[in-house]
Formats: sequence, structure tokens, C-alpha cells
Amino acid sequence: MGSAGSSDRYLPDTVQQAAKILVVGAFGVGKTTLVGSVSEIEPLRTEEVMTVASVGIDDLAGMSTKSTTTVAMDFGRITLSSRLVLYLFGMPGQRRFWDLWEGLSEGAIGVLVLIDTRRLEDSFDVLEQLEIRGLPFAVAVNQFPDSEQYSVDELRGALDLLPDTPIVSCDARHYSSSVGSLVSLVEYVSGNRTAAAWETTS
Repeated sequence: MGSAGSSDRYLPDTVQQAAKILVVGAFGVGKTTLVGSVSEIEPLRTEEVMTVASVGIDDLAGMSTKSTTTVAMDFGRITLSSRLVLYLFGMPGQRRFWDLWEGLSEGAIGVLVLIDTRRLEDSFDVLEQLEIRGLPFAVAVNQFPDSEQYSVDELRGALDLLPDTPIVSCDARHYSSSVGSLVSLVEYVSGNRTAAAWETTS
């Protein structure tokens, strides 16, 4: 998705509600990519080049091309409907950055959790942190070319999720797919309103 133009910098006069959404997940799962794929403004990124200091700490299995990591947060904005705008905060996935979650989670209405089925066990600690904080969340399974395919029931069991926790499939690189994941989360936290009620943008 290209850089936002000047016409996208300001909110429409019809917007009546703003909501803060966290995008979380294990290291390298696609959080920065998702925020960038949907943001209508130039996303704020705090990526730094990975150094030898991360060797043995950050597991790069299956991520041979990854050379940077988020060290604070990603930030983006999407006007989801004529009345609703979402402010997206992508959180760093490594344990050593989790202290940042405390402040950034204040005021958030919900959390989109990205998972990678190739490294499913990496998501357990992330989900535990959300349970501690009591924030409602939806799970988005980011599809990589060599991702393992599992049914929703298999994933719900493996991740020990409640029956009503949404689980959706997405491709974080693509706008429509990423927006669909955010809509699922918003519907969930707002009492399962229909997508039509939110007048989702295409």
C-alpha cells in the first residue's frame, strides 16, 4: 500500500467514535506488516536492525530474510466506517519489551493477536499476558507460504481459547484481509454487531 496522501491525514467530519486497538503476537509474526498494510496515514515504525546481541535470544527459525525488529511500537490509523476510526498500536513481541505493554494497553478496547502456525508455541506467553490484563481479543492466523494448516477447532484446542474467541485467517500483507481481521475483533468487542452496521470500507 502506498504512502497516504494529504487528503488522508484528517478525519471525515462524520466520525463520531475513536477506538484504540493493540496488535500483538510473537516475534516475527507480521504485526508491522499488518499495521502498514491498512494504515491510511504513513505508519510510525520503530524498527531497528537486528545485531549480534539478539543471537540466541530471538529465534529466527523460518525467518531467514528478517533483519529488523520493532523496539517500541508501530502506529497506524484506519477509518473503518463513516463513524468509526481505529488507532492501531503494534506491540513488540519479545519478552524483554513486555514492560511497554503496561502503558500502551491503557484505553484499548481490544487486541488482535497474530499467530504463525509454524511456531504456534511462541504464542502461548503472549496469550497469557492478555489474560493477565483482561483485555478481549481475537486471533488472526497469518498465512505464510509454508504455514501448517489447522482447523479452527484444532487451533482453539491448541491455544486453549474460550468458545467465543474469534479465530480468523488473514494475510497481513493484504489490505482487505487485514481489515477483515480488524472487523472481526470490533464485532466481537462491540457485542457481535454485523459488518454492515459498521459500514466497512472496501
